[in-house]
Amino acid sequence: MKIIECVQNRWNNILYEIQNKERSWYRKKKLRQLRNRDFTILASNCCGTFMYYDLRLPYLTPTVNLTIDINDLIKMVSNLKWYMEQEIVEIKEENGEYPAGMCGDIRINFVHYDSFEEGVCKWEERKQRINWNNLFIVGTERDGCTYETLKRFEQLPYTNKVIFTHIEYPEFSSAYYIKGFEDQGEIGTVTNWRKQFLKRRYMDDFDYVSFLNGDC
Repeated sequence: MKIIECVQNRWNNILYEIQNKERSWYRKKKLRQLRNRDFTILASNCCGTFMYYDLRLPYLTPTVNLTIDINDLIKMVSNLKWYMEQEIVEIKEENGEYPAGMCGDIRINFVHYDSFEEGVCKWEERKQRINWNNLFIVGTERDGCTYETLKRFEQLPYTNKVIFTHIEYPEFSSAYYIKGFEDQGEIGTVTNWRKQFLKRRYMDDFDYVSFLNGDC
């Protein structure tokens, strides 16, 4: 029995190594295809963070390691320069899961920061890097997203925008359907890995390199 377990563990380690090497090759291929490398992604959650991370590029955006409800994101990017001038005020909640603050009338959840101060410090630092001439808006159909929300997202005055959805919305050119969440009321966590041999996130279904290159 121990021999079988040993062989199985060895085989699992080999598969894991193959998967990681293939993922590394996949990321390098994407970076080679990328022509536009000085852009700002404003995202409602970590989708934008992972695009930067997988392409090994610096974060030229304050929306890193945090979440903003999609309706608040739409409000923010509709008057972006004003919101970037606002001070973030801490929200003090008993038993809060993570630090949070208000930027004007928009709530920012610093979900991957140890403290409010750390989250604000990174926000202030990274908002200075915004490339105002090369903006990309990325949203997801969750956290209060309704059909009216999708309509408002579609009407945003940005050429480069996409919102990931759990079903198809052919009437909206900015909506991109990601398979796997059809039975849910909203899209799930698209930064999670799909259950398959190759290491691919749900969001990898979307060709974000072509998106960032301005090809789609």
